[in-house]
Amino acid sequence: MSYLIAVGSSDGKQVDLHFGSADEFFIYEIEGEDIKLKEKRQIEKQEEISSEHSDTKGNCASAGCGKGGCNSGKKNGCGGQEGIVKLVEQVADCRAVVCSKVGFKAQKALERKAISVFDVTCEVDEALGKITKYFHTLDSHKAWRNS
Repeated sequence: MSYLIAVGSSDGKQVDLHFGSADEFFIYEIEGEDIKLKEKRQIEKQEEISSEHSDTKGNCASAGCGKGGCNSGKKNGCGGQEGIVKLVEQVADCRAVVCSKVGFKAQKALERKAISVFDVTCEVDEALGKITKYFHTLDSHKAWRNS
């Protein structure tokens, strides 16, 4: 059984991007113990962000993306609830998302789609190795302590 993992990385070496501000995700295909880069997936951002998403200072008031400045004109952040939904749909074929930070509401939206969320800051290889071991143990119905 193969599955996909989306990784938020600026260079493909370090997990260093927030979910809401990633312009692309490295999509890895996992089959057994084989890990290979499938694609670099460009993320379409929501162009217009509603004013009710931001507070009076232009920060995230409702979406909780963890980035802040979502309505500040810098084209970073999640884009509010509509932006979160759009981002989640673009990685909906993945079993997991790995980023340096995933905001609370984005995490809940991903979990509603049965997508696991991992907030880590480390090398991509290290993260993928640990996550694939975790999923292998889970899929094999083995006790975690004995693996």
